[in-house]
Amino acid sequence: MSNYDRIPPQNRPNRHTYLEDTQGLLTGTGMAATGLVILTHLGLVTGQTAGLALLLSYSTGYSFALMFFSVNLPFYWLGYKRLGKRFVFKTLIAVILVSAFSIWFPHLISFKTLNPFYGVALFGVLTGAGLLAIFRHGASLGGVGILAIYVQEATGFRAGFTQLLFDICIFAAAFFIIDTRATLLSMLGACIVNMIIIFNHRKDWYVAT
Repeated sequence: MSNYDRIPPQNRPNRHTYLEDTQGLLTGTGMAATGLVILTHLGLVTGQTAGLALLLSYSTGYSFALMFFSVNLPFYWLGYKRLGKRFVFKTLIAVILVSAFSIWFPHLISFKTLNPFYGVALFGVLTGAGLLAIFRHGASLGGVGILAIYVQEATGFRAGFTQLLFDICIFAAAFFIIDTRATLLSMLGACIVNMIIIFNHRKDWYVAT
């Protein structure tokens, strides 16, 4: 059963139309992929599943797109069982779009000069806003967010803490793959993304459908 179906019928908001979902997912994934182009140009990583995919890409030489799509695969079953097939379908579309855009966009944009601190801030703002658009159209970028919700429902352990623990592991691993300054900058970027989500995505303000 999806979150939408759990809402009493009289309180349910109208679902987004297919056109609204299409523009929302294209906008959100485009912004998130642009943020990742900036991040990879700087040789940095981020948290969550995207961070794991970037670390695997740096360490193995395989493309981010392949790693990002692959590491998300085990989580779709959990999403289907806990959040419904509509959520999983749109999440799968979002992951495919980000994977495809991450291959295409580097051919469309390059940076002659990009200050690392400005780049990290730009990544954080673009990715945070992109994730808001994706969330508000009933999807996610898969992975740890789905697992965190499952753990919270099964054990009561807060989803935010599960994600935080995963990010700690990602950045701890990053110290062995990229240099210390790059890891600290990466952590700053992840903090900006999370602050944007915390301040702008609340259930009492918006119910994604």
